[in-house]
Amino acid sequence: MMSPDDSVVKLIRSLKLLVALLGVALGLLLILLLTVPFGAREFGSAVPTGKEVTEIKPANKDPHMPWKGPSEKDISKLSPAEQQMVRYGKELIVHTADYLGPKGRVKHLSNGMNCQNCHLDAGGKPWGNNYFAVEATYPKFRARSGKIETQTKRINDCFERSLNGERLDEQSNEMTALLAYMRWMGTGVPPRKLPEGSGIYKIHDLERAADPVAGKVVYEQKCQSCHQTAGEGVLASDEMHYLFPPLWGKHSYNTGAGLYRISNLAGYVKVNMPLGASYDAPQLTDEQAWDVAAFINSMPRPQKDLSKDWPDPASKPFDHPFGPYADPFPEKQHKYGPFNPIKDWQKQHKSLNTKYLSMAAPEEENLYL
Repeated sequence: MMSPDDSVVKLIRSLKLLVALLGVALGLLLILLLTVPFGAREFGSAVPTGKEVTEIKPANKDPHMPWKGPSEKDISKLSPAEQQMVRYGKELIVHTADYLGPKGRVKHLSNGMNCQNCHLDAGGKPWGNNYFAVEATYPKFRARSGKIETQTKRINDCFERSLNGERLDEQSNEMTALLAYMRWMGTGVPPRKLPEGSGIYKIHDLERAADPVAGKVVYEQKCQSCHQTAGEGVLASDEMHYLFPPLWGKHSYNTGAGLYRISNLAGYVKVNMPLGASYDAPQLTDEQAWDVAAFINSMPRPQKDLSKDWPDPASKPFDHPFGPYADPFPEKQHKYGPFNPIKDWQKQHKSLNTKYLSMAAPEEENLYL
């Protein structure tokens, strides 16, 4: 049987042990509080002395969270009829050629490429030429046509230019489905607003002209394994669509396509190519993106009659590769750069662009370029 003195001794020992444990806990808490505000160095993150570290910086120096389009589960909020149209619209974007290509099961309108070849992840990838702002910004004035354009006009521009094909019937079930899908992709975007990550990434300008010769080297190192030596892409075994699209040649986009503007192609390549690249993990430098874009767009491709484009020459973008121009710079410089002298001249002579300025509100100017 335990005596009273033994009980007191045991109690004292227990209290001492409890105090010690509390002290350890308080010490750990103090260390945690001091570490979190000032940041602890990650294990193994120190740079070895005497060695330089070369890295490709993210496309955005201070990247914001890009807009996220609606999720698959959001389709269930639509009526059954709307769900059917949205799903068919997405199917047309992803597998355009299966329905509307040279061997399409609905019509034969296009060159065998899919809309998704240019509008990545079914038009849902940040800075992947996505559809987030389509519903919010159309109808709108476009300087290229000099008119107010609807979504159907813009879609048919893609069929005639990027897909080097024929117009889609505006009253067709396919056009209705494409419009339904783009409307759904713009869910939650306020009118006349461009959510972060919309369209194509605006790449930094070079101080020099883009170099097709240097771009050929980049292409051979980074692009050729998918798009092939002659830029012909990889045709699927059923010969209905491309697994990897052609970048030039008779089955690629024509000279009237948006990607034939070198700044568009360079920005697109910068944050999307090679396969696996993204806006926050690019694989090419700005210089490589500009040069490979110059090489790709220097190669032969289908021609488009552009005689009705840009009725006001002063509204042409700095890198539109065909004259006439309101500025004194040659066609070659408009195609490859350097572009800063052209941009500076355009800013100084902005009043020449009377038709453009009369149609576009200043705060929305970036929507119409």
